[in-house]
Amino acid sequence: MNRIFAPARRAARISGTLCAEDVTSPASRPPKSRRPPRKCNPALSRAASRASPATTRPSRRARHSFATRNASAARSGASSCRSTTPDKPGGNRAMAGIGSGARRKSVNSQSTGNRPRRLCFTARAQNSNRASMPGLSPIAQNLASILARIAAAAQNAGRKPEDITLVAVSKTHPPEAIAQALAAGQFTFGENRLQEAQAKFPDLLARHPKTRLHLIGALQTNKAKDAVKLCHMIESLDRPKLADAITTAAAAHGACPDLLIQINIGDEPQKSGIPTADAETFIRFMRTRFGPSLRGLMCIPPAGADPTPFFRHLTALADTHNLPIRSMGMSADFETAIHCGATHVRIGTALFGAR
Repeated sequence: MNRIFAPARRAARISGTLCAEDVTSPASRPPKSRRPPRKCNPALSRAASRASPATTRPSRRARHSFATRNASAARSGASSCRSTTPDKPGGNRAMAGIGSGARRKSVNSQSTGNRPRRLCFTARAQNSNRASMPGLSPIAQNLASILARIAAAAQNAGRKPEDITLVAVSKTHPPEAIAQALAAGQFTFGENRLQEAQAKFPDLLARHPKTRLHLIGALQTNKAKDAVKLCHMIESLDRPKLADAITTAAAAHGACPDLLIQINIGDEPQKSGIPTADAETFIRFMRTRFGPSLRGLMCIPPAGADPTPFFRHLTALADTHNLPIRSMGMSADFETAIHCGATHVRIGTALFGAR
């Protein structure tokens, strides 16, 4: 045993003697302007370290590593130590100690190349959170969900969500339901029947100047004057006689609302709209008559059929005639319509509930 410790004792004795001489010797004290020399001989210190049993004997090395690891683990559990983990981003669980061999991943780690993606809330997630907030009316929650779906559909189609206008179809629903939608931030509404719109909207329009009313149902020529006065957009222009009535009413009123031509995109005899065979000629004629007031096209695809080819047909017509608005898509198919180029979607049941 003495043979094992002898090199260490000898090195320590020599090193200590040299250190004492360096400290106590007046000649070794440098002036203040000079950096003081080393107090110990580095070569002898390294020799002493190499000869130390603490680093040469396996049992002492194991005890030393164990003590270091326990101390590190204890420090990691202190309140001042960062303890964020993927399981608990807020903290409260200590990270593994240094030297333990178990490395925990933090939220923004690591240098391994498998860096986790930064989490961010999309419009859909934001609106979903909004929908789950207590205190919102059912209509406000429905609106948040629909806006989230519109945003997701637009992004999936490579479009901007703000380029899609939601037309809330409020037919058969009372003014109280419309007031809830207004309180939730919806300002564009659609009505099928002019008489119903006249009963509900004059007061709402006076109290909410940002509100816009679209007439989306068939319009009789003798009601054109009232429609021009009340509505901001008429989406059901579909025959020359109605165009004549709107022209006369607009001249008397001093302004013309925005107009959309309704295309009978499925050529169904029971539906309103200009037949597809006459659409090109009618669009050119209406552009000559109404100029910039003619804003686009509207359609309702056949029920039960895949709406995609009908939506694409309407979009192609609008593109051919440089018309910016394509009003197509309802509660059951508005996401498909957005993918096909819709700028306005008309949604009633999904927002206000069953009629």
